[in-house]
Amino acid sequence: MYNSYSEFLSLVNRRYSCRSYSSQPVTKSDLLGIIETAQLAPSACNRQPWIFVIAQSEEKRQAIINSYERDWIKTAPAFIVACGKHEEAWHRGYDGKDHTDVDLSIAIEHICLAASSMGLATCWICNFNPEILCEALNIPDGVEPIAIIPIGYPAEDCNIPVKKRKSVEEIIKWESF
Repeated sequence: MYNSYSEFLSLVNRRYSCRSYSSQPVTKSDLLGIIETAQLAPSACNRQPWIFVIAQSEEKRQAIINSYERDWIKTAPAFIVACGKHEEAWHRGYDGKDHTDVDLSIAIEHICLAASSMGLATCWICNFNPEILCEALNIPDGVEPIAIIPIGYPAEDCNIPVKKRKSVEEIIKWESF
């Protein structure tokens, strides 16, 4: 449990996009704990327009690997595929804006932070072939794969990138532009 801002900030700083995993499996218990944090994520009007597919079998892992054309993904022992249900999501009344992606983004970051707190590593992948995923994972019509989250223990030789972020002064405006 995080008892202070500094502990939370430390967790956020430790979280990074891992692209090299050890072969050590992720336990079902850890995966369930991580998904519990997604379950608790806020969503617009509490619609919770999501479903999370956990893939660990070699067959499903290979299908996910085939949907994303980068070699590093092959090292991940497990994947969470975050899927959105657009018809269940809240849509803003003024202009119909669909909040599925916003809601999933919050839940996915809960997943990534929870994994990091457990010594696991993750990465968000959005550049994948959704047709391959839908077919391989039997994703029904009306459900869209939003992101693939490889998850596992980082490899010993994993290169943790330096965070490159804009300064606070560059991203904040007081009161107006």
